Order: sequence, then C-alpha cells, then structure tokens
Amino acid sequence: MRKCHVRKNDIVTVLAGKDRGKRGRVLRVLRNEGKAIVERINFIKKHVRPNQQKNIKGGIMEREAPIEVSNLRVVCAECSAARGYRINVLEDGRKVRICKACGGQVSKTS
Repeated sequence: MRKCHVRKNDIVTVLAGKDRGKRGRVLRVLRNEGKAIVERINFIKKHVRPNQQKNIKGGIMEREAPIEVSNLRVVCAECSAARGYRINVLEDGRKVRICKACGGQVSKTS
C-alpha cells in the first residue's frame, strides 16, 4: 500500500488535466493504483448493455473516472486555499492536518 495525501471526503482542487482548476469531494481513494475518484470531475461516457436480471437500462452512461493523486491538492476548509499541509501531534496523541497558509485544521488524520 502506498501513502496517500488525500482522504475520502476531502475537498480537493485539480492541478492538471482537462478539469484543471475545478474543485470536488473525494468519493473513493484507490491507494494501490495511486488514484482517486472525485465527485463531478473527470467524467467519462460508458456504453451499457441492457440487462433485465439486474434491472439495468441500456444506453450511454456518464460517470467519474479515477484521476491521479499527484494531480490533486487538498483545499483548506477555513481559508479555502489549495496549499500544502503539515501534520501536528496533539497532547492526547492524535494527529491533525494543519494548513500551511492559515494554520487552521484541515482534518483529523487518526
């Protein structure tokens, strides 16, 4: 398993690709592949066959495709800056991600 700087439910901004500059929420992180699925980012069209057993209608479906984690940057909730973060350890042993721009808490690490 690789280490990954984005987590599920993080708000991220896209740094490169056709959706550069857009923001979205991380739906799923694929750590082995180094990719993440972000809400409303990197849409692809998929042709789907009808299947009566699974109650699926046929047609062209749009859905989010995985995007490289290196093309994403976490956005601070307080200052809405897409800068880096550092990890601080609190007195009770919990780790917290701190925004480098404003010093606000990005989210809890564990």
